[in-house]
Amino acid sequence: MTLDVLPGRLAVCRLDPGAPLASWMGEGAVAGALRTDAELSVVCAEEAVPDGVRAEVGWRALRLRGPIPFELTGVLAGVLAPLAAAGVSIFALSTYDTDVVLVKAGQLAEAVGALRGSGVAVEGD
Repeated sequence: MTLDVLPGRLAVCRLDPGAPLASWMGEGAVAGALRTDAELSVVCAEEAVPDGVRAEVGWRALRLRGPIPFELTGVLAGVLAPLAAAGVSIFALSTYDTDVVLVKAGQLAEAVGALRGSGVAVEGD
């Protein structure tokens, strides 16, 4: 299992559940939206967030090298357990092929150290 530290800082935004998909979320190493009946969440480059949008900024992304087969179990748990033990807060995302874990930029070095210390390979930092 190998994680790559992706470039750039990200934001996690909260919009009303009926809001249109955010055209401003753009593209990049990580960008996406997920709607529930309670909210529309958007993850995008920090600099893409318009004024007035509720956002938690300052996230960095670690992406598992994929594709990860759907029948493989415990992959995300293997990443999250050492981060939890180190007291690193996360925001997790999944795509069809892989998982992405966001950590606060100020905890990136601590996260990378915890992962490497548990035997998880991490490229970049």
